[in-house]
Parts: sequence; C-alpha cells; structure tokens
Amino acid sequence: MSAASRAPQRANRATRVRRRAVLTVGAAAAALLVSACSSGGTSGGGGNTNFVTGTDGIATVAKGERATAPDLSGKTLEGEQLDVADYRGKVVVLNVWGSWCNPCRAEAKHFAKVSEDYADRGVQFVGINTRDTNTRSALAFEEEFGIAYPSLYDPAGKLMLRFEKGTLNPQAIPSTLILDRDGKVAARSLSALSEERLLKMLEPVVAEK
Repeated sequence: MSAASRAPQRANRATRVRRRAVLTVGAAAAALLVSACSSGGTSGGGGNTNFVTGTDGIATVAKGERATAPDLSGKTLEGEQLDVADYRGKVVVLNVWGSWCNPCRAEAKHFAKVSEDYADRGVQFVGINTRDTNTRSALAFEEEFGIAYPSLYDPAGKLMLRFEKGTLNPQAIPSTLILDRDGKVAARSLSALSEERLLKMLEPVVAEK
C-alpha cells in the first residue's frame, strides 16, 4: 500500500481517537456534575454538619447537634433590608430558588400554600433567590405562583457559601433548610419538594418544645 493510500486511513484513525477522547472527557464531566448535584446528602454532609439522610432524601440533625445558621441579611427582591436573625423564636423555612429553574417552578405552589397554612403557627418562610441576573424575572415568578413571603436577592450565591461546609451545595437548586427556633439548621433537602415532603421536614421542628 502506498504512502498516499495510507494517509486517509491514518487521518480516520486520528479522528476516531479524538472522538473517543472527547466522549471520555464528556462522560467524566457529566459524572462530576451528577456528583456535585447529589453530594452532601450523606451522614455528616462532608463538613461535620451531623446530617443524617433518610431514604426520602430528607436530612435531619438531632437537636443537640445542630449548627447555627450564618448571618443571612441583605436586600430583598423588592429592595428592602431583611435579616433572617430577626425571626429568631420562629421556625424558618429557607428555600433557595431561581426563576430559571424548572424544579423550582414545580415546587413553588407547595411553598406558597404551606407558608400561608403555617403563618399563624410561628413559621416564617424566606426565599434566597440565586443566579437571576435581574429582579424582574424573579418578581414575575413570585407573582405567577403567589409567593407572598420575602426573598433575599443573592445572584452570585454568596449567602449559600456562608453556611458550614457540606450544608448546602451550590449546584443543587432548589434546596431547602429548616431552621429551628434557636436559628439552628434542623433539616435539609437538596431537591424539589412536594407538599407532603415539605411538611415531613417542617412539622417535627414545629412540634419541638
């Protein structure tokens, strides 16, 4: 076989090698993404957070082992100042969401309903809106789903990073935390919640003395 006839074969082999390399890198990147979106859900949460995760994906912390939530203050979507610490004495439901996030849209109606149902039971809902480049789309989201409680505007995700390592995963949107009346993290979900699962997280903390 002449050198001229072998050249196309070598080119084809090189193309196949490059294609396999690209596929391998892509598969590795996908695996890392899946890992990032699902990490933090095991006992300890990767940061000595004392989370113990049930088969339903809801992680809880025993009352004597809970970490205090960090400072969560700033401007809301409406431009008003809000400090979550002002709700100390209430059970606080923190929901991290974005208007761009389809799972957030799926769970929004449940949060709107439960926030109203528990408003007179010492429960305060607070959103943390992230990765929305402006407030217009986020405010439209709240209007569409009847969200009446406030949301801190956190487009860069800085508030999430204030939590103890392993508490929240910046790749897992939506996420929900329940803070007990002492401002400590009592429960967590790193996925969208149905009304049933939201209540399963919330009610035990509300019932605490």
